[in-house]
Amino acid sequence: MQASLSESAGTRLAKLLAVRGVTTANARWAVLDGGRTNQSWRVTDGSRQIVIKLFAQGAENPLFPNDPAREIQALRHLQGHDLAPRLVDHFATPLGQCVIYEHLHGVTWKSDTAKVAQVLKRLHRLDAPEGLRATPDGSLALRHQAERILQSCAPSGADWAQRLMPKAEVAPIGAACLLHGDPVPGNIIGDSRGLWLIDWQCPGVGDPCEDIAIFLSPAMQLAYRGKALAEGEKQTFLDAYDDAKVIKRYTNLAPWYHWRMLAYCLWQTANGDPQADIRAKAEARALETG
Repeated sequence: MQASLSESAGTRLAKLLAVRGVTTANARWAVLDGGRTNQSWRVTDGSRQIVIKLFAQGAENPLFPNDPAREIQALRHLQGHDLAPRLVDHFATPLGQCVIYEHLHGVTWKSDTAKVAQVLKRLHRLDAPEGLRATPDGSLALRHQAERILQSCAPSGADWAQRLMPKAEVAPIGAACLLHGDPVPGNIIGDSRGLWLIDWQCPGVGDPCEDIAIFLSPAMQLAYRGKALAEGEKQTFLDAYDDAKVIKRYTNLAPWYHWRMLAYCLWQTANGDPQADIRAKAEARALETG
């Protein structure tokens, strides 16, 4: 375990899972890096490996909700589609909600944007289960969401963002496809079978451009991969998604998605993330250069 909180939580969870019969007393626990809100462990129990995910309590996020019930719902809904890991168990603990799913023996995505486009398109073709949040549809909804985020930012940052706000309006489309909601590099795992999407705590229903924008976001690529996508990588993604109407719509909405992500990065800065300012500037450059 890497930290005292993780050690304490892991030790207590290990006892709870052993009593529940999910693991044995001999199971080996290892902290998983990458999660920015929740704690996760890879647990090896004989020949079996599972992921134990402990949800943070009271973790509010204006762009990426953290809802264990929706993760459970999404994992159940996606069984048999080869898009998400298999749900093993879930239960409430004094430490927070615990969700357990199979461990995928793969590597975190780093390159080949075409494969990500293909897996997202497969997801977007699926019907969504009932009860998921509706994501913003059209420029006006994106503007309102971003402005709500900016209300929690430093005035200087909010004023800067307001000066960069796009002008062109894009109408709602009324799409209702299933969305991952957070398809950043850290949530994409590749193995011999292909790519898989993990961390389903903020799925949604709506415009497929939502997922496309988050994956292509310079800020999110910087946060998880250390660098933004090159223009060729972005174009490869758009070509591989292979839906002219969706790609045209994304192109029209891209300035608004960049503006919303700029607002989110400023919110992260206001909440103590020392690297968020770098990511905000990357989104501003994308806004200004088109």
